[in-house]
Amino acid sequence: MPALHDFTTWRPLLRLLYGAHRQALTASGRHVAGQISPGAWSVPLPFQPPHPGRASQVSDHQEQFDAVGRIVEALKENGSEGVSFVVEASSAPGGIRLHLIGLGPSVEQGVATAHPGTLLLADGALPEPVRRLPEPVPGTVPALSADVELLQRTLRERLPHAVGASDKEIEAVEARLGVPLPAELRALYQVVPGRYEDWDDYQQPYDTVGCELIPLDEVYVADAASRHVLWRFGAMEAVETGPEDAVQGLVGSPGWIVFGDNGGGDRIAIDLTPGPDGHVGQVIIISHEENVGAGLVADSLTDMVVHRHFGGRPVTRSQRPPLVAHVNHASIPGVEAAAHPGLEVLSLGVWEKEPLSLAPVFGLPRLRTLSAYPGTLADPREIARLTHLEYLALPPAEWRILLEAGAVPTELLAADIRAHQQRDNPLQTLALANEILALYGRPSAAEVTVLEGSIA
Repeated sequence: MPALHDFTTWRPLLRLLYGAHRQALTASGRHVAGQISPGAWSVPLPFQPPHPGRASQVSDHQEQFDAVGRIVEALKENGSEGVSFVVEASSAPGGIRLHLIGLGPSVEQGVATAHPGTLLLADGALPEPVRRLPEPVPGTVPALSADVELLQRTLRERLPHAVGASDKEIEAVEARLGVPLPAELRALYQVVPGRYEDWDDYQQPYDTVGCELIPLDEVYVADAASRHVLWRFGAMEAVETGPEDAVQGLVGSPGWIVFGDNGGGDRIAIDLTPGPDGHVGQVIIISHEENVGAGLVADSLTDMVVHRHFGGRPVTRSQRPPLVAHVNHASIPGVEAAAHPGLEVLSLGVWEKEPLSLAPVFGLPRLRTLSAYPGTLADPREIARLTHLEYLALPPAEWRILLEAGAVPTELLAADIRAHQQRDNPLQTLALANEILALYGRPSAAEVTVLEGSIA
């Protein structure tokens, strides 16, 4: 098995990188960077188009697969989740200097990049949407369509020979979850076999129930912890539930009990903490591609299974100032237009006019996130006037201005350095990250191992 910190393990990949980036890897000050983990990798090698008339095949990129495969095997042997790397020219003739970057506990891994991910500035801190619990909604009741007897009778007609879960099995699940199963869900599993091996070709759960049924012993509560949300995504979201919403716009809820899947990775759940226009026990769908919220499927499990209702209900949404404001050349036309007392997230994107002042949002009580593209801020030092920030994402130049002015907010919980993936050297980004972490008394961002050798 190849060793992760052995230059020979990396030599086949370095040869490919040298062939693709010869100019960069023979010039002082230039670099090539990437990231490799057992499940995925981001390596800057050119795409080899397939031969005309056929699709791309693994064999078209076999050298790359083999070279990366050696490193993946070394990661597995080392028990490592991934490694970032920076390749530079060496002072030795024909040599290469390889920097291997292993991130530390103060960093949340980035997404397919050699640059460090989110800097974690406080132990155990979570983005505000992840911390949110359901709001109590007085007066919510089960839908009129909920009918345990009709649901069970219909299921027995569709599955006359099925043997469902016993009371003891259901009670064991309730003990594990810490909550009783809703009456309709209990009725479902009392009829429908709760294990994969108990289904046969004539008893497919999707046809009977309307979704892929999760085995009874895998039913779980979709609270916020079950929906892993990275800081850089969660901090840019806001939890919002209006009077017209059937489902609360949460990351997760102790009242979302997952029992199914739509076949594409989206989870189907019973909702015991509905929104103002919802029903206790309604069926919702939790998207695996979104960080917050869920969609209404049906007003009750009976409605979904018996009456085959899967589309929820139309919603007429009232106009409200956005809690997340995107100021850019195609959206909100300035910071002043975005400002209102409820604003939580301000994102400054591509901007073709004069740089923007943050003065219109000084003193806003709920503004917790600021993200800015390069050159969008007229004076980055104004950030010190935003006294409720939890998360700040800036390019390296703006971070440097804040550091030199002693204006980095002291109450931040997390921060991101928005470096350009290839143009900015990850080693310089790491040095900047360590300066920010030091302000908060946090451990350094990464451990860097330097290897030198010849690729001949």
